[in-house]
Amino acid sequence: MAGSKAWTLLSLGAAVGSATVAKKALNGGWKAATGKNPPSNPADPDVDLWEAVAWATVSGTTIAVLKMLAARKAANYYAKSTGHLPPGLEADGDTSQDPASDAGHVVGAAS
Repeated sequence: MAGSKAWTLLSLGAAVGSATVAKKALNGGWKAATGKNPPSNPADPDVDLWEAVAWATVSGTTIAVLKMLAARKAANYYAKSTGHLPPGLEADGDTSQDPASDAGHVVGAAS
């Protein structure tokens, strides 16, 4: 149970940290690219459609990628610390329990 609580805290910290980084990067990048602040509510009919679509695309993609990278980093740290993957995460298509042995592993290749 302690591992589960540790993973919950670690993954929560990674999610909050990545969201903070994403927000700062997105707001700064949008302002640098367009010269104006990003739309606070892209669904507002007063926001140009191109701007709403662009903001939704850029922000959604950036947040998803940063969240995934942070979760992977946290899972890697957890696996190195405990010797196994966090609860609820499994190696994709692999039954190995040693995360270090997965480097260079090709699924379906003869061992």
